[in-house]
Amino acid sequence: MNDFVAAVLRWALRVLVVAMGLVVFLSLLVAVLVLGAVWALRAAWARLTGRPAAPWVMRVDPRTGFRTVFATSQRWSSAAERPASSAAASPRRGGVLPGAAEVTDVEARDVR
Repeated sequence: MNDFVAAVLRWALRVLVVAMGLVVFLSLLVAVLVLGAVWALRAAWARLTGRPAAPWVMRVDPRTGFRTVFATSQRWSSAAERPASSAAASPRRGGVLPGAAEVTDVEARDVR
């Protein structure tokens, strides 16, 4: 009897896993078909109106990331070169933490 129950559970689990895989496959297939239909409608509309079909593109400029990194590194390197009095007066944290003057249990050392 135990063998029969184990076999039924094994087959039920297999059927469940196959059904879940089929659901995932069909949902991806539907998504691709919808995307293809939208693309075909755009192409047909462009041909009907006489305009060129604009491609779907992501407008990402890779230079923007490099500019951001270099600007950040310049800000922190210039903050380290400033004297401590001007860094404490700036609104940004330039190496000096707010309330650092109140700390008494450590000795301050130069930032390298």
